[in-house]
Amino acid sequence: MPVLDSSFIIQQSSFLTVALPALLVAVLGVASLAGRPLSERATARAVAATTGLALLAAVAVLVHMLATDSHHVVIGFGEWVHIGSHTDAAHYHFAVKFIFDRLSVPFVALSLVLCGTIGAFADRYMHREPGYNRFFVLYSVFTAGMVTTALAGTIETLFLGWELVGLSSALLVGFFHDRPAPVRNALRVWVVYRVSDAALLLAAVVLHKLSGEGDLDQLTGYHADPQAWPFGHCPLTELQALLVGGLLVVAAAGKSALVPFSGWLPRAMEGPTPSSAVFYGALSVHLGAYLLLRAGPVLDASPLLSWVVVALGLVTAGYAAMVGRVQTDIKSILSFASLAQVGLIVAEIGLGWRYVPLAHLMGHACLRTLQFVRAPSAIRDHSGIENALGGRQVRGGGWFGVRAYRFALERGHLDALLDRFVAEPFVRFFRACTAAEERATAWLAGRPAAAAVVEPPASGPRERAVGSGLGVREHDGV
Repeated sequence: MPVLDSSFIIQQSSFLTVALPALLVAVLGVASLAGRPLSERATARAVAATTGLALLAAVAVLVHMLATDSHHVVIGFGEWVHIGSHTDAAHYHFAVKFIFDRLSVPFVALSLVLCGTIGAFADRYMHREPGYNRFFVLYSVFTAGMVTTALAGTIETLFLGWELVGLSSALLVGFFHDRPAPVRNALRVWVVYRVSDAALLLAAVVLHKLSGEGDLDQLTGYHADPQAWPFGHCPLTELQALLVGGLLVVAAAGKSALVPFSGWLPRAMEGPTPSSAVFYGALSVHLGAYLLLRAGPVLDASPLLSWVVVALGLVTAGYAAMVGRVQTDIKSILSFASLAQVGLIVAEIGLGWRYVPLAHLMGHACLRTLQFVRAPSAIRDHSGIENALGGRQVRGGGWFGVRAYRFALERGHLDALLDRFVAEPFVRFFRACTAAEERATAWLAGRPAAAAVVEPPASGPRERAVGSGLGVREHDGV
């Protein structure tokens, strides 16, 4: 009887870890596009089967790595583009591969455990909801995105997973699209994610310009170190590491709601409780911290950047602790509590620690998932306690001054500041570009330029800003 080679088993297990979440997206997505969505029972079974088998495959990889004292397993899907030779400074190299190491395997196992748990909870929570199938299609996209991001071996593969997570997150924030508030808040989340994605894409472009490829092993030096993560040496110079690492920090700040992008986090609570639990309490909000853990050698190569990361994490933790004390709904309180811990995790990464923030991240993700899932019952229990006591419970907060209280109540005015100093200059610039283009087109066509668009007078119909603050307005009665 032939004996299976252990390397073959590990290759197949690694492949299944990546392929099964993608298969779930295909099954649910194709059935929906064909107008024949699966029943609730079939959907729940498909989610449980694919997530459970992917988790078993990931655990098999972890057991093999521990048994053989292996620190680095690479699963490649071939070289897709290769222009020039490796000795040529202008060569371009693009490959798809996935890395299984002491960082990615625990994180992907955590992602599958929490996605499976929330999937089972959501099957009952969303029972007979009109958007049940739509929720699980987007949920499967999120799971596939998390697995892809966690195991990505190149920055292009990481960007693919990053985009899948962002797209599914924003669409689930606006899940209840029959009400205006979820749609506006989903647009705000999407705009902030665009900034984060642009920073990550620029990092990929700069990395290709410097080295000709986006291989994360090359960037972090793990290919030359038998111990792999958390050891490694970045081959970039200090200035290059500051440039690439700075862009990665901006990408991480947008995805993990670090200051000054923290304003979108409570807005994301408009989505269903299951998505809030696994996205902004457990996994998605930690994705920026995971990116910084993966790029640890880049931070080590630039002491200035490391201290910036420490400062950013501590400022975010302090901001979240202050703002969280004045929130009046449980999901906002939990979201800022999550943000405070994420800030501390980021600060730990900036200090050069690796296993401590990883353990902190995993423990915190499990705790917040439990708290978000428990939130609806906690509200009911709290009301029962108040009825039993005969009055409201008063929380302490006397150390707040009037200015500090107003700062916390307004959430630091971060949204207004971003609108005024970031969004509005961009809008004015592109409006000027549009006006210049229209004038040039009119001149080439030999016709008079169209009259300039005049803003309505202040005494006209009352306007209120909607959406992301990017100049979209609506009039009363419209």
